[in-house]
Amino acid sequence: MWEDFRWGAATAAYQVEGAAREDGRGPSIWDTFAHTPGKVLGGDTGDVAADHYHRWQEDVALMAALGLQSYRLSVSWSRVQSGGRGPLNPAGVAFYRRLLDELVAHDIAPVVTLYHWDLPQELEDAGGWPNRETAYAFAEYARLMARELGDRVALWTTLNEPWCSAFLGYASGVHAPGRTEPAAALAAAHHLNLAHGLATQAIRAELGEHTPVSAALNVHVTHPADPESAADLEAVAQINAVGNHVFLGPMLDGSYPTRLLRDTAHVTDWSFVEPGDLTTARQRMDVLGVNYYSTQLVRRYGGDGPAPRADGHGASSASPWVGADTVEFLPVAPPHTAMGWNVAPEALEELLLALDNAYPDQPLLVTENGAAYEDVVAPDGRIHDQARVAYYRDHIAAVLRAREAGVDVRGYTAWSLMDNFEWGYGYSKRFGIVRVDYETLERTPKDSALWYREVIRTGRLPGVEEAAALPVLGAGDAHAAQSSDR
Repeated sequence: MWEDFRWGAATAAYQVEGAAREDGRGPSIWDTFAHTPGKVLGGDTGDVAADHYHRWQEDVALMAALGLQSYRLSVSWSRVQSGGRGPLNPAGVAFYRRLLDELVAHDIAPVVTLYHWDLPQELEDAGGWPNRETAYAFAEYARLMARELGDRVALWTTLNEPWCSAFLGYASGVHAPGRTEPAAALAAAHHLNLAHGLATQAIRAELGEHTPVSAALNVHVTHPADPESAADLEAVAQINAVGNHVFLGPMLDGSYPTRLLRDTAHVTDWSFVEPGDLTTARQRMDVLGVNYYSTQLVRRYGGDGPAPRADGHGASSASPWVGADTVEFLPVAPPHTAMGWNVAPEALEELLLALDNAYPDQPLLVTENGAAYEDVVAPDGRIHDQARVAYYRDHIAAVLRAREAGVDVRGYTAWSLMDNFEWGYGYSKRFGIVRVDYETLERTPKDSALWYREVIRTGRLPGVEEAAALPVLGAGDAHAAQSSDR
């Protein structure tokens, strides 16, 4: 069981691995989407990304030099099982075995996410997540990964941000596979819930009932434009239903909220929910993963035409908020990151306290938190990313306050370890605490990485101004980490 508080960082397979057509890897929906003109800014793809597939030893040495205690990675389903069904690809499995072995050798706990949005294209061609069979294919994939990698994994995460998979992928279409079908999005959400439950059962059937399993949810923090307005408070409730409880309900309560079923009754009759599904979806979750970046501001819309939607989830004529057509998303006051997302560390504390209040016996783990900024390489070669350092300092302080208030938070995971392919934004946004030069693929720890190393080493939160004075990683640091335990 994951008992201690651990400091970590995260990446995702399609965003960092590259090697898109090597060693038997099959295409995923993100390969197809990224190669479709007009879908990704600048025509960028994950074909090379940060080339982690070839540079994994260097990257693990860097993690060790930074003192990371955990590393959250995702498995590329189509790398280990090219079409999503059938026999495993030995070369793909061997890559993850080597990577996990290297992490364990450096005492870095592997947190393995089985699905971070990259559905094998063959499964999408057969209907994708709106097709019930995809949930069963996922469960078999989870069983096989448990069999092949289980002795190396500290914590399994079934799904990352299934809200994005369902509603950005199938409702607004700003993410792969780019469909704009509201009823299909709700079916996808249900089958993702089912997949989580089936996969959890499959992992534990393979490895034992006490195997730690989680899911990582992007739980939206939504505030009313007017806290005194009953209409605006109703708008918040509507967004919470389709944005949060569509997954929290099945996974933790074994039910969908009545509000959600009522709001979406004109879209679907929910006949895709079969007897026993919600019992299956509700499995013991050793920790609930919480991904947090920013907040939303809403009010009840009374105007003509589609409700304005400054929700930070990409531009589309179709809304991801199925059934919430009369909710208006207002711009949130600055400061903002390079993504246009507001900076509100106090809302992370609010979220952790709210989850603890709703589910007092459920341990939590911050599985993603971070910020994109316009990084500049200084003449001395360093990246003095003070805004990112301030972001991390304030959000980690919020997590520590929640812990002091009694919330059982088991760790903090920075997003992300390195600059990478930022989905529809391509390579235009940099979230990494380590800079990647996309021409040379050279890695350079930013001041935020050096600051985070100091947090892990000392247990204190240095001031923002201290980051620029912290020593850089010497040539021997990563080399020593790479050479240790060999």
